[in-house]
Amino acid sequence: MTSFINALPGAISQGLIWGIMAIGLYITYRVLEVSDLTVDGSFCTGGCTCVMLMLAGCNVWVAMLGAFIAGMLTGLATGFFHTKCGIPAILAGILTQLGLWSVNLAILGMKANQGINVNNYDMLVSLRYLQEVNKGIRPFWNHPIFVVGVFTVGVIAILYWFFGTELGASIRATGANQNMARAQGINTSRNVVLGLVVANGLVALSGALLSQYNSYAEINMGRGAIVIGLASIIIGESIFGGIFRNFALKLLSVSFGSIIYYIVIQFVISVLKIDSNYLKLLSALIVAVFLAVPYWKQQYFHTKTGKGGGKHA
Repeated sequence: MTSFINALPGAISQGLIWGIMAIGLYITYRVLEVSDLTVDGSFCTGGCTCVMLMLAGCNVWVAMLGAFIAGMLTGLATGFFHTKCGIPAILAGILTQLGLWSVNLAILGMKANQGINVNNYDMLVSLRYLQEVNKGIRPFWNHPIFVVGVFTVGVIAILYWFFGTELGASIRATGANQNMARAQGINTSRNVVLGLVVANGLVALSGALLSQYNSYAEINMGRGAIVIGLASIIIGESIFGGIFRNFALKLLSVSFGSIIYYIVIQFVISVLKIDSNYLKLLSALIVAVFLAVPYWKQQYFHTKTGKGGGKHA
């Protein structure tokens, strides 16, 4: 149990970082109602772009901006395949993800990974910073939980403002009912592309933060991102769905879902001593359980109501 408690700050930090990716996925999965599988590739693109730009001498903020733009371009590619080529969204995402493998390898200089030394570069977050804050070497505002927490609040605030504008509202209308939105004169194809662009930009931003936290980027860093993102969304909705009604709070619940997911993973590894090689299986089971909970609730309460209704008839 002691090892679990000691590992909690790291788990929460990673949960917050992946939570930004989950918020991006929420835009496509819940707002647009589009199944986008680009995220496994765009997450890696963000991490690779950030590391290579920093190694080239760019400021960390410039590197983050570059990662965000690179992620937006991946969303643009998926949007082009979907809206201009008539390819179903899920297949368009798979095609983009497949192509990004080679693109990401090229960004890394045809290497499987690229490291970046935290001693030689200024980073926003790092595992080293977490350890040094705990030892009192660095001030608390350098702690990854504080930095990424503030970053997350900023992202949610910007998205809340954006989706409250006329353009943002039209994107939400497109996701709610494309036919009705089209009847109101809304360009639904443009909105789908724009939603994919914004979502994958956020996914890449999350990848950039994770590459800084780990001090390296590697070609497989985005593998399984879609599962983690879906788990975060489902967990957040299952636990906080009845409390958080506001759009900003719904986005916050996704971030909380990501944190809970990583705490559960850390608990399983540290306390239950399950081999980390089974993490993918565990992730799939967690997603399956939280997806099934709403169905079980509906079935249970529906059955109880049905019995009660028959009794009093």
